Amino acid sequence: MVFLYGGSWNSGRREEYRFLGEALASAGVLTVIPDYRLYPEVTYPSFLEDNARAVAWVFQHIHRYGGNPQNVFLMGHSAGAYNAAMLALDPRWLGARGLSPASLRGWIGLAGPYDFYPITYRNVRPIFHHPDYPARSQPVDFVGDDSQVPVFLGAARHDHLVDPKRNTEGLATLLRGAGTPGVERIYTGVGHQTLIGAFARTLRWMAPVRQDVLRFIAQESQSSGVRTATAAAPVASRSRDSGSGR
Repeated sequence: MVFLYGGSWNSGRREEYRFLGEALASAGVLTVIPDYRLYPEVTYPSFLEDNARAVAWVFQHIHRYGGNPQNVFLMGHSAGAYNAAMLALDPRWLGARGLSPASLRGWIGLAGPYDFYPITYRNVRPIFHHPDYPARSQPVDFVGDDSQVPVFLGAARHDHLVDPKRNTEGLATLLRGAGTPGVERIYTGVGHQTLIGAFARTLRWMAPVRQDVLRFIAQESQSSGVRTATAAAPVASRSRDSGSGR
């Protein structure tokens, strides 16, 4: 699993998500959490290029950690879910690294913004060059006959930061119309932040998001004939300033 954290593309560090890595690794899912450049250092699309570089590193090197490059999943939360969706739906980013969305076994988006123009959140506007929004920079722009990578989309019903109806439910509807295999879950009892927080051991009572994601991973791995791990695996990650994808 490659996990891309959120933070409105202007905040976040991999160290803050050790709980997520531990939640997956304890279930036998080798987990990589890369850092990527943020605003004001960069704007769109540089963070997508960083994410694609990290994913490419995983395909090239994960066997050293006991991982299987034929069984790579991509997951993101909030802004990270946008990043994951773009890599999984828009072939430009992985294509620049000699890969394609079809290289992924599946992808998971949690509380992601997938259709958010015009931008109302002022802190995000300069990241996407408001008011001159880049063309074809929304995940919904890329849903079509080629959108066949299995997907799990989850959101909190009462998310006051990213509208789940427009974003998660809207993208899920488009993907279903394109024949994309997937799972959609809308959770009660959690909000935008606690949706990802529910992976932590002390907060799992809030929503079954961890077990749902693990079930999705197991099902897609088994359907491809890939044997899933049976023991915990360490968290691998890279330094933001290394530029190496590690």
